[in-house]
Amino acid sequence: MTSMDFLLLTKGPLFQIAIAIFALGMLVRLVEIFALGRPHNYAAARGGQLIPGLKTVYKRFNPDPGTFKRAPFDVIVGIIWHIGFVVALLLFIPHIELIKSMFGVTWPGLPNPVVDAVTAITLFALLATLIHRLTHPVKKFLSTPEDYLIWTVTFLPVLTGYLAYHRLINPYPLALGLHILAAEIFLIVLPFTKLTHIFTAFVARWYNGAIFGRKGVQS
Repeated sequence: MTSMDFLLLTKGPLFQIAIAIFALGMLVRLVEIFALGRPHNYAAARGGQLIPGLKTVYKRFNPDPGTFKRAPFDVIVGIIWHIGFVVALLLFIPHIELIKSMFGVTWPGLPNPVVDAVTAITLFALLATLIHRLTHPVKKFLSTPEDYLIWTVTFLPVLTGYLAYHRLINPYPLALGLHILAAEIFLIVLPFTKLTHIFTAFVARWYNGAIFGRKGVQS
């Protein structure tokens, strides 16, 4: 198999398979969550649910002072690599063009040098989280194989994208194919691991805020 054959394989059949597994897996997970339902609340509502739910979604993105004081490394480095991952994914012009070709929607991107710098910072932040996990006694004890799997499938798309952009793997079709393959593995793993929080965290936070809002208290 030549490098071009490999690239065509990742861009064609493997990409379609990854998208199908991702879509079906997330559909099943979301159906499981919403099918649980919730018991009817017979108490009179003391407030609305929509606005308190949205406020909670927003507020939970801001770590409370207690959390920052206890674990400043987790807060700072976590914010850095999460933002960096989103920037590399959604504001890199070639990625935007791919999304446009699939869904017909588009938005402005950032200049390539900016995304490149953010990607480099993200790689260092992800490496720092791994080293911290391996050297922190409590985290090392509590870490499971799934935690390391999640780190790996998150790190590889960023790394391979950086290597492909800088032509550090030759030939280029091989580098691009490896990047696409890493992204496909990420999509396949996502619905079956803690990575589902990418979607479910918003639902859970809104639900908690809505429940407290209905009771007339702050979440």
